[in-house]
Amino acid sequence: MNDARSIFVQVLRYTAVLALVIAVVGGGAGYLAAGTDGLYSALLGTALAVLFAGITAASMLVAIRFELAAFFGIVMGAWLLKLVIFIVLLVLVRDQPFVNDVVLFLSLVVSIIGTLAIDALVVVRGRLSHVSDASLPPAPRD
Repeated sequence: MNDARSIFVQVLRYTAVLALVIAVVGGGAGYLAAGTDGLYSALLGTALAVLFAGITAASMLVAIRFELAAFFGIVMGAWLLKLVIFIVLLVLVRDQPFVNDVVLFLSLVVSIIGTLAIDALVVVRGRLSHVSDASLPPAPRD
């Protein structure tokens, strides 16, 4: 990896794999613990965490094309969007009969910790220099 774009694309790929694993394992555990309500709750928690991780990575992919002020505006706008979406979704599913609170909470926690671990791992392994797209002038000749 030699640029920031490839790092965020890899974050999205790993997040998709994590979502599949958590959906299968968490959905199965939720089904065993609370029946179909547990399955639906685990899938909902996984979908929410993946949606938010996707919004973060997508906003970064868009923001890296702009100057610094626009970059921060896009990233903060995406953060505010995620906050509003999270509050609205929690209000919408709060009293739904198919939601098992414990399974939803656990799948959200595992998904969020997993996506944070992916972000950290990919960025650390990304080997992105401090100035990623700069080119140096040719060496002087004696």
